[in-house]
Amino acid sequence: VQLVESGGGLVKNGGSLRLSCAASGFTFSFYSMSWYRQTLGEEPSWVADINPGGGITHLSDLVKGRFDISRDNAKNMLYLQMNSLKPEDTAVYYCHARDTTSVSGTTYWGQGTQVTVSS
Repeated sequence: VQLVESGGGLVKNGGSLRLSCAASGFTFSFYSMSWYRQTLGEEPSWVADINPGGGITHLSDLVKGRFDISRDNAKNMLYLQMNSLKPEDTAVYYCHARDTTSVSGTTYWGQGTQVTVSS
């Protein structure tokens, strides 16, 4: 099983980035997918999630109106479009998968991608 994030980097205040997460080794379309972010010394915080079919999304109030989560089940890909970035969005962003078909709710995490927003 692999979740591989990409697309992070350094961007100026107000800029945009698109994060991608490539999934493999499991049935992607069975899994609810999420993005989390973590700053140094803090626990990961939830950013956004999307249901297996892609029709239902939720966004943290901190990013609502600026970020958008989407997925392509044919390509086993998850995305996070980030617009109007702010310095406080600086964090390591993680892709997270949760199995919605089993009681155990198996979960997987990616290795993370760094997003740095300069002021």
